[in-house]
Amino acid sequence: MHQTFRLLRTASFRLAALYVAMFAVSALVLGTAVFLAARSALQQQMDARIMTEATYLRQEFQAGGLEHLLSIVRLRGKGASALDYLVQYRGADRLAGEMAATATLDPGWTTIEVPQALEDGNRPENVRANVLDLGGGLMLAVGDDVGRIAEVEEAVATAFGWTVGLAVLLGIGGGVLLSRAFLARVDAIARTAEAIIGGDLARRIPVRGTDDDLDRLAGTLNRMLDRIGALMESLHQVSSDVAHDLRTPLSRLYQRLEDARFHASSVGEYETAVDGAMVEAEGLLETFSALLRIAQVEGASPRAGFRDMDLSTVAEVVADAYLPDAEEAGHHLATEIAPGIVIHGDQELLTQAIANLVENALRHTPVGTAILVGLQGNPDAGVTLWVQDDGPGVEPSDLPRLVHRFYRGEHSRTTSGNGLGLSLVAAVADLHAAKLCLDNVNPGLRIAIRFPIGVCKLS
Repeated sequence: MHQTFRLLRTASFRLAALYVAMFAVSALVLGTAVFLAARSALQQQMDARIMTEATYLRQEFQAGGLEHLLSIVRLRGKGASALDYLVQYRGADRLAGEMAATATLDPGWTTIEVPQALEDGNRPENVRANVLDLGGGLMLAVGDDVGRIAEVEEAVATAFGWTVGLAVLLGIGGGVLLSRAFLARVDAIARTAEAIIGGDLARRIPVRGTDDDLDRLAGTLNRMLDRIGALMESLHQVSSDVAHDLRTPLSRLYQRLEDARFHASSVGEYETAVDGAMVEAEGLLETFSALLRIAQVEGASPRAGFRDMDLSTVAEVVADAYLPDAEEAGHHLATEIAPGIVIHGDQELLTQAIANLVENALRHTPVGTAILVGLQGNPDAGVTLWVQDDGPGVEPSDLPRLVHRFYRGEHSRTTSGNGLGLSLVAAVADLHAAKLCLDNVNPGLRIAIRFPIGVCKLS
């Protein structure tokens, strides 16, 4: 009983019931119009047939006289589809025909009963007749059985009733089947949600592959769950990384302060200890600032700071800003930037991302390394921004892990940094629906951000 009530309350059943009701009302209006139109057409057809026959008999009477008329009437009155006739003098007995003589027979349209129909047990036959005065008191009536129209009307009404009744039954049955299928899909979504609430974050809504509305909804919810799962995993990883990677600088800070507390014997030694502690604290602040920046990028609204921006100009400005640092470090910084490339994005974040890529190349490559900042656009492939060097590169196994927070390859262990630069670049690329690609180019490393066509403004 509860399941039946659930079926009746579903949106699909109510929609099906609404469609059935609308169909029934529409069919009723249409059926009534058809019924009235059919009755009118049959009436007009009958009247035209009667008048044609009456006109013909009048002409025959005028041409051949009474006996000729009587012979034609006796002959034409035979047969199941024949018309009904009556020839009589006014107030006298019937001369010929099936209809009963009547003393009140007047010219025009009238209804006459045919009592002969009672002899075989049928109901009296009502005849619609057209009466003509042939002169000298001689009257001619030609008619047809109105029961034929009633039979057609009854057949039309019966067929209409069966059609509407079957349509209503089929509509209700279809509504029940649709409701059952709908409830099964809703129950599957509910079970998945309950499992996720219970802690099974890997559970997903089953998809049938029919690409209907519920399938698309399930796909969207699954993508949302995948995103939530990735964020939860990332949060867990960040918590673990923060606890692990910040432990070392905090330990060094504690040791410096402890050493100063128990072993420093002069102002100079205290100052040295404080300076070292400040360096460690500054590194910690930089790390927390980078983490906060990544969190802000990952949690930002995709359209919060987006506008049309000249990426070519941004890349040129960043490269020019790092040119003195590159020369001072003994690197050769060059550009290969196509002009006039405009994309829809966040200029501040993209500036930071390009700066991080250039800083990584300067920091983790030996003296004499050539660094190239490039930008190119293609109407069919989108826009690609890259920073490439001809340094030692990285181990192939390290490539997919370089974007992880705090991860540093073997070649980077002896250089400064906190392992968050590429994590920020990856977050910025993801915010712009772009793909971050890291490849060894032998020699060197190439890091590229490939923007999709949808965010590009290429002529």
